[in-house]
Amino acid sequence: MLRDELVRRGNTLFRWRSFLPLVLVPPALWMGWEAPDWAHAQVWQVGCWGVGLLGLWVRAKTIGHVPPGTSGRNTSEGQVAESLNTRGMYSLVRHPLYLGNYLMWMGLVLATGRMDFALVVTLLYMMYYLRIAMAEEAFLEGKFGEAYAEWSQRVPAFVPGRWGSRRSAWTPAGNAISWRHVLKREYNGTYALVLGYFALDAVRSAGAGDPSHLTPGWQVGLAGCTLTFLVLRFLKKRTQVLHVEGREFT
Repeated sequence: MLRDELVRRGNTLFRWRSFLPLVLVPPALWMGWEAPDWAHAQVWQVGCWGVGLLGLWVRAKTIGHVPPGTSGRNTSEGQVAESLNTRGMYSLVRHPLYLGNYLMWMGLVLATGRMDFALVVTLLYMMYYLRIAMAEEAFLEGKFGEAYAEWSQRVPAFVPGRWGSRRSAWTPAGNAISWRHVLKREYNGTYALVLGYFALDAVRSAGAGDPSHLTPGWQVGLAGCTLTFLVLRFLKKRTQVLHVEGREFT
């Protein structure tokens, strides 16, 4: 069946989902070099930062509140879940992490000022992550049965329902946010977002003959983010400072 084939492909793509953004780096930099004049406006770039940070917030809100054993990040063994999470961000959409990813991508893509590129990336994202989402949902349906069916009928996949409707009923997470777990999980993505904006600003400015990306503010900001990244990486790899008991699968 077609659905079974899509699920099989989704399981394969699930293991490689972290590497897809790398494919978009060369065309994004080229689009940045060819950015239209209006894309250099500060208000536009601040707005693009806002979109990216919104995506980061969605991910942080999801990861920080998620109970132990409810979502998998294992790229080598596939899906991992011990219980079904339907609270917090999962009460608004079934795939909040992928919604956050999309917003982070769009923040960078829109910074190029190329709406045609944004449309292409959106279509590619839908094609790629739809298969991953189908694989995840097939796994959850098989494991949690009726509980999953009821939740999936009530909660939309990616786009929150109209506020106040049954399909946008917010259910509090029920636990305090774990910032240590957020830092452990999101330091890579946050640093990649900062590097992406810096690289796009560099090529966009170079294409316009403007060396603004070499200003002290940018240099200090990038150096600070790099130092923070290295410290967090050390803490994650060499210490237990960021470890939160029971969050191995999240």
